[in-house]
Amino acid sequence: MENKLTKGRKLGYCSGIISESLLYNMFYTYYLVFLTDIVKMSPALAGTVSFISIIWDAVTDPIIGTFADKNGADKRKFMARAAFPMGLAFVGAFLNIGSNSGVVQFIYYTAMAMLFWLAYTVYTIPYYAVVAEITQDYDERTSIRGTSSLINTLAILSGNAVPAILPGVFAGMGISISMGWTTTAICMAVFAILFALLASFSLRGIRLQKAEAVAEQGEKKKIKDIFVEFISVFKIKPFKWFMMFIVFFLIASSMIQTSFVYMIKDCVRPQPNAFSNAVLGAMGDGITISDIYMFVVILVLISTMAVFIPIVTTIAEKKDRRTSSLIFMSIMAVGLIICRIIGVHSIPVLIGITASMAIGMANFWTVFYSMAYDLVEVDEFVTGVRRESVITAVPQFFQKFGAAIGVWSVSLMLQACGYNGSLEVQSAKVVSGIENIVTIVPAIVLAISIFGMVKYPITKKTFTHLKEELEKKRENKEFDQTGFEKLI
Repeated sequence: MENKLTKGRKLGYCSGIISESLLYNMFYTYYLVFLTDIVKMSPALAGTVSFISIIWDAVTDPIIGTFADKNGADKRKFMARAAFPMGLAFVGAFLNIGSNSGVVQFIYYTAMAMLFWLAYTVYTIPYYAVVAEITQDYDERTSIRGTSSLINTLAILSGNAVPAILPGVFAGMGISISMGWTTTAICMAVFAILFALLASFSLRGIRLQKAEAVAEQGEKKKIKDIFVEFISVFKIKPFKWFMMFIVFFLIASSMIQTSFVYMIKDCVRPQPNAFSNAVLGAMGDGITISDIYMFVVILVLISTMAVFIPIVTTIAEKKDRRTSSLIFMSIMAVGLIICRIIGVHSIPVLIGITASMAIGMANFWTVFYSMAYDLVEVDEFVTGVRRESVITAVPQFFQKFGAAIGVWSVSLMLQACGYNGSLEVQSAKVVSGIENIVTIVPAIVLAISIFGMVKYPITKKTFTHLKEELEKKRENKEFDQTGFEKLI
């Protein structure tokens, strides 16, 4: 089995993150806004659509992970076959069906979002899990995820900035604003499909152990057995702390990401100036000042991530991923608290919130999957079985569970504050609520995530020792478990 990717294959594989990130970011940043401001659903109902679909996505993770881990299962085929359904369902989710019935709207958008997330899962679980089959080297895994994170900055830029501008551009061309959103979704879906196929094809010719293994008789599992295996992952000692790190970081970051548009148009309310007037004149009538500043916010987000990802990667390689997480998540939390003290009413504070979030995201998306890969070796040391996809899927479950809670929390808080998508100017109560949603609340939630990392026991030193003893165990040699009390 090939242990390292060539530069070309590595670039091709890593570019596959564009597929999932384009759609992921447009959904998390704009789907609630699309449903409340374009479809005109109530915030609570719109948030419930997102919550149900994302929880469904989380539930399907261990199921897809189990199928992708079966002997004879080729993760590349999962990726390729999921590409077109993922793109088509995404477009359907951003189609304004024109119905005024809340029941009809709820059923349609919940169904389309669930279909999208199912196809998304079929692509992403094998996509991320395949790295654990390709290499077991600590630094190589970090390097692959670091390269992937850098490429991901382009996808985050596109997934957040393009929808801020493109629907308005289409509206300026005479297309309705709702159709502008659908057309934008089509553009995103086409690129997602292309990069998904590229990532799959870039791995052709690489030997994958599970793909070449012969399926064992009686290997087929029932859904109940799948979830028994899912629950068994909880027995991995470090997992509960890893879970805490994941869930609470995603709640915090999803709250901020989902609230970007509301924060700009309702809290900051940027006024016309020479810059905005010049851009508006060049872009056409469909673009608003809020759209322009949303684009600026995303540029700040991406540029900050691009600066910090190499720093995160360097610290994670020289020290370990736990250390980098403690450093950069603490910076994010402190930044959010400072911005709340100042008040979310100006462009500099808006940029400060964005930069703080970007620093945390740079760390999380660089180290998250590599940390999950490390649990594969811990699990193998205990059970003697490698379960790459399942152990990648279980953290994904909690990632999406946390994100779903974050999005739903925003919708419920907006509803409680009295948010009305038909109003040009929201009440002071709504504005204050949005300020808390993007600063103090996620900072408190983030503190719990940081505590999880404080307790997380896998460092580079312990992992290296574990891998050495695991190799002895594989060869039926005498091995030593000293120092692994917190791992096994």
